[in-house]
Amino acid sequence: MLDPRTQTFLSACRTLNYTRTAEELSITQPAVSQHIAWLERSYGARLFAREGKRVRLTPAGELLRRVAERMAHDERLAREAIDALASGEERLSFGVTLTVGEHLIARPLARYLHAHPRHDVRVEQAGTEALLEGLRSGRIDCALIEGYFDKRDLAWREFCTLELVGVCAPGSALAERGGLELEELLDQHLIVREPGSGTRAVLEHALAERNLTVESFARMTEVSSLNIIKEFVAAGVGVSFLYDAAVGAELQAGELARIALAGAPLSHAITFVHAKGSAFSQRFERFFDELTELSRV
Repeated sequence: MLDPRTQTFLSACRTLNYTRTAEELSITQPAVSQHIAWLERSYGARLFAREGKRVRLTPAGELLRRVAERMAHDERLAREAIDALASGEERLSFGVTLTVGEHLIARPLARYLHAHPRHDVRVEQAGTEALLEGLRSGRIDCALIEGYFDKRDLAWREFCTLELVGVCAPGSALAERGGLELEELLDQHLIVREPGSGTRAVLEHALAERNLTVESFARMTEVSSLNIIKEFVAAGVGVSFLYDAAVGAELQAGELARIALAGAPLSHAITFVHAKGSAFSQRFERFFDELTELSRV
């Protein structure tokens, strides 16, 4: 069980306000201050720095937050595992990005659930940044993500590699040309995923290598839905860059056309991640191994 002072610290990390922390935990504000002061004496470092009525985490506080969140996560999993000893049920919180959830993992996960009728998998679909935050806060146990991420506090393994392809409307002059440089598309209307999306991060990385940004295009529209992006492109509204797994069916059906780009393909790994050092790492790895096998069926 987490020490009450650690629970107070984690609540203060979320609220960055001692009064709101006291209300959240149904304790007094002096008790919050005493708990934080005890931890600061124990670790010999300031955990919060005051800024007016609010506080912010110091570097030492940020480090302790990551460790404490992992402890809280493992405690929750321990409680669930103890419950499972009696019930035989197993729970797992699994995060997936939009492309992964809709085009890569739904069928393997369905096969997994059929094979394990007493396993309860809660699936959260969100952008890469939101899933990484969920992992670090303990809201989810493991995830399949796109994009780039800080690997220092995460264990990770590659699931597969996808190619980011340019797409336009069928009949567009862009589809008839070959070997286009990204710079030759800057006069187009770019339909792009929202900030925090792995797909967008990969595109932004490729553009940055050419000293470009998404704002370099003549016009840009942000859309969080893959289906809406594909509808816009098919209707001739603009161009987009999506993973081949997300547009393969539309390209084959002639509903979208591929833009042939010059140079090496824009490819990126889809990665399985979970908290490094968790007492339940083997459980997450077994889940991933089975999903990997089921994806090959």
